Amino acid sequence: MEENGRIEGPNGAIAWRRRRGKGPGVVFLGGYASDMTGTKASFLDAWCATRGWAYLRFDYTGHGASAGRFEDGTIGTWAEDALAAIDGLSEGPQLLVGSSMGGWIMLEVALARPDRVAALVGIAAAPDFTEDLLWARWDEATRARLFDEGRVVEPSADDPAGLVFTRSLIEDGRRRLRLRGEIPFTGPVRLLHGQNDAAVPWQTSLRLAACLASTDVQVSLIKDGDHRLSRPADLALLASTLTLLLGEDGGEPFAV
Repeated sequence: MEENGRIEGPNGAIAWRRRRGKGPGVVFLGGYASDMTGTKASFLDAWCATRGWAYLRFDYTGHGASAGRFEDGTIGTWAEDALAAIDGLSEGPQLLVGSSMGGWIMLEVALARPDRVAALVGIAAAPDFTEDLLWARWDEATRARLFDEGRVVEPSADDPAGLVFTRSLIEDGRRRLRLRGEIPFTGPVRLLHGQNDAAVPWQTSLRLAACLASTDVQVSLIKDGDHRLSRPADLALLASTLTLLLGEDGGEPFAV
């Protein structure tokens, strides 16, 4: 049975849903401006429910049903939210599934809780996106507007009001860049990325794989896959990835 509620985190109340079950637990970390009711989060809930795995999903502050203003959030505050949720709502080793920005958050959590994070699965993981995908493509006028007004709004197919990116998001992200050196995580890592991803280049997953200290890293490129990777075939690949990692195919699960 799925439980739900709100837990008080360092940045406000965090809305969550979870299923108790066997471990290692699975934790879903969503993307920028997304919430825990999306296609992949809901798919993982059903997948874990039928197999008896513990599962946790939640909304960062400023997202979905959680408290707070979206514009007050940064990579650091949302990583704090993730740590509060995992610390307060899960037990034992966890397998983190990070989608887009959640792929950056999962790295922050893994480095902060090396004794709790056993494996990582990235879906179009976007570490360092604030620097490499935003700042790098903005012209001088846009950069000046960011500093003068504290925010930049870009068109979004999902929100007629557009997506907001703040100066604090960019500055905080700059202090947390992970693709500039070794990432000292040594557990299994699986990275799924569509080669038709218009938001995050698939080469980002190759860069991430190269930076990870782990030798157990696999990158799966989906030639016709987009950024969301939410089609039935994409979800089937996610399921098979978890099946192999958790040893459900009869093979050896990752060490916990």
